[in-house]
Amino acid sequence: MVRALFPGTFDPIHFGHIDIAERASKLFQELVVAVYDRPLKNLLLSPEERFYLTKSSLQHIPNVKVVGYSGLTVKFAQQIEAKVLVRGLRVFSDFEHEFRMALTNHHLAPDIEMVALITSEKHTFLSSTTVREVASLGGDTSMMVPPHVREVLVKRFFELGENQSVVPLTYLLD
Repeated sequence: MVRALFPGTFDPIHFGHIDIAERASKLFQELVVAVYDRPLKNLLLSPEERFYLTKSSLQHIPNVKVVGYSGLTVKFAQQIEAKVLVRGLRVFSDFEHEFRMALTNHHLAPDIEMVALITSEKHTFLSSTTVREVASLGGDTSMMVPPHVREVLVKRFFELGENQSVVPLTYLLD
């Protein structure tokens, strides 16, 4: 059995992530989707919220297991006996980042391979950052995230109010 690991922060999970998980689940006997708890970036949602939203968004895929994790991704992959790391690529800049990460991970754990899936064309514009920014400005995210994720985003930004500083407004406000 080949177990693959699809790690990420999923802050929040969006249709691009779901597409990669659905497609990867067809390639491997088991896909472990791992929600990283302490990335080096500002998060909108807690690890528990991100875990719940990810698990509920992927429950329709029978061979997907959602877990939380911390620490080095390749160490976690070794702990769960995953042989493959799955990553999604949207644009050329993703390739450079993922290429460097793949080389680093291969240096740290040569027994683990990396598989990159090119996102579906309809999801190329999606990133968690874009979803957070659109939601923070009161925009419609229904074409970006499942309804239960949208509800959590609307509630969170209502709680934060207009003076929130969680999401740096970079381009959609202009």
